[in-house]
Amino acid sequence: MAPRHGQRERRASRQGCRRQAGRPAAASCHLAWFPSPTGTRHQERRQAMNTHEPVHRVAIVGTGTIGASWATHYLARGFDVTATDPGPGAEEALRAYVDAAWDAAATLGAQPGASPDRLAFTTDMRQAVADADFVQENAPERPELKVKLFADIDDATPPGAIIASSSSGITMSVIQAECRRPERTLIGHPFNPPHIIPLVEVVGGTKTAPETIWDALSFYAAIGKKPIHLKKELPGHVANRIQAALYREVVHLIEQGVLDVADSDDAVSWGPGLRWGVMGPSLLWHLGGGEGGIQHFMDTLMPRLTGMWQELGTPELTPELKETIVDGVLEEADGRSVDDLAAQRDAMLLRLLAVRAASGPPGNAAGRSA
Repeated sequence: MAPRHGQRERRASRQGCRRQAGRPAAASCHLAWFPSPTGTRHQERRQAMNTHEPVHRVAIVGTGTIGASWATHYLARGFDVTATDPGPGAEEALRAYVDAAWDAAATLGAQPGASPDRLAFTTDMRQAVADADFVQENAPERPELKVKLFADIDDATPPGAIIASSSSGITMSVIQAECRRPERTLIGHPFNPPHIIPLVEVVGGTKTAPETIWDALSFYAAIGKKPIHLKKELPGHVANRIQAALYREVVHLIEQGVLDVADSDDAVSWGPGLRWGVMGPSLLWHLGGGEGGIQHFMDTLMPRLTGMWQELGTPELTPELKETIVDGVLEEADGRSVDDLAAQRDAMLLRLLAVRAASGPPGNAAGRSA
């Protein structure tokens, strides 16, 4: 039987990341085949893939929580990583983070030769990106800072490198405004923590070349991420907007005295949250439609759901409501520290990811483009 499109994509990914000149497999990721992010199913040979160099060296610009987590992931995938951050104590904090997170990252797929020892650090940003094949920027969310920083990175980075921003809210059209080569810049927004959560939202700006988007999608997929292509720029991208929509209703229900903070968390994590950890909402509605599937759901059950949309709340986040939520969360935490809760979360996420990997993608997701 002929392999499905997704199987051919994965085969190309593996072939593109085999050892080269003694390097670990993941340390040379450059794919020759990848589906068009426009949503077409057919495969196309893309001569434009030669625009960007194979990735051997990754630069991390900004080593706060997100940057440190990204550094851990790239190191575990067998890359040489050079990180830079001007903050006092940044190197020590970064190395401590990598050491603490290494076991979790390695559990998800450390490549032969991967090691925290392949991490270099410098406070000189231009030096950090001078020989990078891929840059992951994680600076604070200030537009004026991002614009200048990207222009500087663009000026100092080899022309064949891709420059990605982890920005959670600023669009690439804004960030790339002063770049001389904006066509190789894009958003590669992770979900926290990047060394565990696979999702990466990929979206270009008005000056980003389509080839850059294709190459970034290929690269992220080849290193164990789950990239999705956003075809339009939106503040907050997609996943954070979905979170915001859900939490707005949670806050509304607390404000109205429908339930307390702990019960609202349980309503999500022990109900739809469990299902969402396995399948997305639209595919779950396909199951909810029974034998008639999603068409039956849309025809008979969706009107009830849309009726609820009119009743959803828009709470006013008053100081009193903030205090109610803070008190409720601290009561729910029951003396456990943020680090303790994060460790518990990450341990459960690792087990869930292992189950998902063993079970295969729901709904034949392997046959879809990223």
